[in-house]
Amino acid sequence: MAGKEDFYTILGVPREAKEAEIKKAYRRLARKNHPDVNPGDKSAEERFKKIQEAYDVLSDAKKRAIYDQYGFYSDNIREQAGARGRGAGGAASQGFDFSGAGFGGGGFRDIFSELFGRGRQEAPTRGEDLEQQLNISFTESIRGFSARLSIARREACTACGGSGADRSHSQQVCPRCQGSGQEARSQGFMKVSGPCRMCGGNGRVGGRCGACGGSGSRPVEETVTVRIPPGVASGYRMRVAGKGNAGRNGSPPGDLYLIISVRPHEFFRREGNDIVCTVPITLTEAALGARIEVPSVDGKALLKIPPGTQSGQKFRLRGKGAPSLRGDVPGNQIVEVRVVVPHAADERSREILRELARLNPEDPRAGLQGL
Repeated sequence: MAGKEDFYTILGVPREAKEAEIKKAYRRLARKNHPDVNPGDKSAEERFKKIQEAYDVLSDAKKRAIYDQYGFYSDNIREQAGARGRGAGGAASQGFDFSGAGFGGGGFRDIFSELFGRGRQEAPTRGEDLEQQLNISFTESIRGFSARLSIARREACTACGGSGADRSHSQQVCPRCQGSGQEARSQGFMKVSGPCRMCGGNGRVGGRCGACGGSGSRPVEETVTVRIPPGVASGYRMRVAGKGNAGRNGSPPGDLYLIISVRPHEFFRREGNDIVCTVPITLTEAALGARIEVPSVDGKALLKIPPGTQSGQKFRLRGKGAPSLRGDVPGNQIVEVRVVVPHAADERSREILRELARLNPEDPRAGLQGL
C-alpha cells in the first residue's frame, strides 16, 4: 500500500479541500481522461481508473475520514470502524453515518451521470424506425418530384405524456430501483447505470394508461409531403427525419425510410447514371448517313448517323442521362442503332438491291473462310 499514489495528488487538490472543490476537480479530470474521449489510449484509461477510485473515496465523508487516518481505504477497515462505533454506543458517537453517500446523497454515480448524460430517469431512447415502399415512374425518378404520402405510425399518447402510466391513480415506488429509475450494471472495470427494467426508468409503477393501454403511444394516419430528388434509382433508401414511431417518456421519435422502386420504361433503361435506348434506322440512313431525331428524357434530341453505320453500333448523347445524387456531372444517353432491312415487295426493288450487290461485291463473311 505504501507505493500507492496519493488520492489528493491524483485529483490535484489540497488535503483541506472542500467537497465542492473535489467535485469540480473530478469533473474536469474525468472529462479529459474518459475512454470515450480517448479511444485506444491505455494510459488515459489507467488515469481514468485512478481518478474514479480517488473520487469514490474522497467524495464520501466516511471513506475520506478513514483514508485521512490510515493513508489508504478498504472496506475491512470501514467495517472494523463501524463495529467499534456500535460497541461504543453506535456509529454516531464515532462521527460516522453509514446511511448516506456524501455530497447530498448523490455520490459518485450522480456526478458520473451529470458528466456523461446519464440521468436518474430513463435515458432518451429514439422511437422505432419505419420503412415504406414507394413505387414511382421512370420519368419521376429522373426529374424528381414532390410526393404526398399517407403513413401509419405511432405518436406519443397525449393522455399520459408518453409514459404509459395512468395519471388518475397514484403510482407506487418501483421495488426494483427504489424510485431512482436506474439500476447498476457492470461493464468491464466500472459500473454504469441504465434504465430500470421493471419501471422503464420512471421510478414508479402502477396502473396503465387507459388511452394507450400502457404503451405510451397511439396509432395515427398521417399525410406528409416528401421531395424525391432527381436521379434516384430502385433500391434507393431515403430518410424522412422524425416520422417514425414515437419514443417513450418524451424521447425523440424514430425516422421513416422510403425504399424507392422504379417502374420499367417502355423505351429507356438505366445503367448506372447512363440511360440506354435502341433506335431503328433504315438501310439507306445506315449506308449514306443521316441526322435523325431520337427521344430523350428532356424531349427530342438530334443524333448524327455517319455513313456506313452498322446495326448494333452505339452513339453517345453527352449529359442526356440521369442526374447524379452526389452533385457530379449527369450521365449520358447511349443510343444503340438497329438497321431495319427493307422488304423487297416488287421486282423494281429487287432489281435495285441486285444492282447494289454488283456495285459493292465485298463479302462480309470473308474472314470466316479459314474456320
